Amino acid sequence: MFFEFINRNKTVKELRKNQGYTVKELAFKLKLDSSDIARIDSLKLKEVPKPIKAKILPVLRGDYMNKIPW
Repeated sequence: MFFEFINRNKTVKELRKNQGYTVKELAFKLKLDSSDIARIDSLKLKEVPKPIKAKILPVLRGDYMNKIPW
């Protein structure tokens, strides 16, 4: 909740670069086409369509890192 509120005016590209992902890596992780990610790359987080935002937020937040078995 706080992540989205704090970062809603940042672009997807900024948030993606902060996590260290390329367009291709992020698309692979989300099981989307890289052209879909490239299309929303220049949009602010608040402007991203809700279905894609629901998929992309956990990865941009780093939530998937909490499930590493070590």
